Amino acid sequence: MNAPLHKELPAHLLNAEKALRDVTQSWDGSILKELTQYIEIPAKSPSFDSNWEANGYLDTVLRQTAEWIEAQKVAGLRLEILRLPGRTPVLFFDIPATRAASQGSGQTVLMYGHLDKQPEFSGWRNDLGPWTPKYENGKLYGRGGADDGYAAYASIAAVQALKNQNTPHPRIVGLIETCEESGSYDLLPYIDALRPRLGDVGLVICLDSGAGNYDQLWLTTSLRGMASGTLKVEILTEGIHSGDASGLVPSSFRIMRQVLDRLEDSQTGRLLPASFHCEVPADRLAQAKATAGILGEEIYKRFPWAHYDCGGSTTFALPTTTDPLQALLNRTWTPTLSVTGAEGFPTLENAGNVLRPYTAFKLSLRLPPLVDAAQAVAEMKTLLEDNAPYQARVTFESKGGATGWNAPSSTPWFENALQSASQSHFGASVGYIGQGGTIPLMSMLSQGFPTAQMMVCGVLGPKSNAHGPNEFLHVPYAKKLTASVAEVMASLP
Repeated sequence: MNAPLHKELPAHLLNAEKALRDVTQSWDGSILKELTQYIEIPAKSPSFDSNWEANGYLDTVLRQTAEWIEAQKVAGLRLEILRLPGRTPVLFFDIPATRAASQGSGQTVLMYGHLDKQPEFSGWRNDLGPWTPKYENGKLYGRGGADDGYAAYASIAAVQALKNQNTPHPRIVGLIETCEESGSYDLLPYIDALRPRLGDVGLVICLDSGAGNYDQLWLTTSLRGMASGTLKVEILTEGIHSGDASGLVPSSFRIMRQVLDRLEDSQTGRLLPASFHCEVPADRLAQAKATAGILGEEIYKRFPWAHYDCGGSTTFALPTTTDPLQALLNRTWTPTLSVTGAEGFPTLENAGNVLRPYTAFKLSLRLPPLVDAAQAVAEMKTLLEDNAPYQARVTFESKGGATGWNAPSSTPWFENALQSASQSHFGASVGYIGQGGTIPLMSMLSQGFPTAQMMVCGVLGPKSNAHGPNEFLHVPYAKKLTASVAEVMASLP
């Protein structure tokens, strides 16, 4: 059971109980309705919708979010939808500081989120779907609500919590993009264009991450990078009867297996190039040990493992490890290869006895936070393409990669603010966890604002299943996270 909210807080902080009441009213009064409408719109990221501009879905969700923000009438807020030629649009808002200059109003808080979505995926529960929102037992199901359409709404609700208590606050700017799920390749030009207007960023709040559980505030301490692309093996110009050609014409799939064996040990999953690995910093290892103690076997039990009946008992598929610490490190600091798509295969019902001319896989290689993605992509291309078996045509085409991120050390004020917010709203200490996903913006911002503190948090806790079927937003957790964000912003010295 959570402890009661703290009633006695330092004078410069919010009254936690009132802040939570205010953000709860905002969520129940309008945010849930807005997110329900947002989920209905198939605003897929450009990598998954080549006709995104003509379809207009990204513009629709951006416009609806902007209209809701303007309707909140946040004092002093100025909002713009920015469009660079040939790029996805972004939303930018600017809220002036209400502190005197002597109290540090020169520092800026930068709030970040995105509105583009992953594609539909298969396997949704019969009564659910990616574009058919459903609110059930505190969870809002549908694509994009948790990843990460809620972020813009939660950000404004947190600002309003400050305004409602007349709490002096620093300057606050917001940047909401529509290209994140494609690797944020459109974002850097906007960052460059906006850099003179961002000011001295002292705190970045990114609400696009995960949570180890729903019982405390979680701070993301690291993010893996990503090197992705399409690997294609061509051996014929057209399909040939397998009875006529097999045994003489090598299978493109077998060649694919040989090529991938250069990259990954298929027995263990270990990536073979030493340059794709890095040492885990001592502080991250210590935090992982503490988090392993909190989460235990739930680290791996939370996934929907395949299972079957075997002699009257249920047998479950197994993870790579059942050691909680190693499980955490495997998903946050270990490079891992996944095949996320395939081409060149007919459907099962249409698969005749034909030797296929080519096999193509979409590869997603998660990189440790300290490994440079551009170098990894270049090394992958050379490793996979050179000296192809049977002189087959082997190509690896990539749009680039995204370098991961390791958070800067927390300053005393930031650490204290996080602990206070977590105790106030969850009755538990803040948790620290690395995430296996990628948020390209964080590496960009760390380079541009090396002294800024990074509050990277999110609602993607156990079974929330972003990118997969039955994605949901845990609304009670989102409300407490929103109030926690308000408290941390109020604490910026």
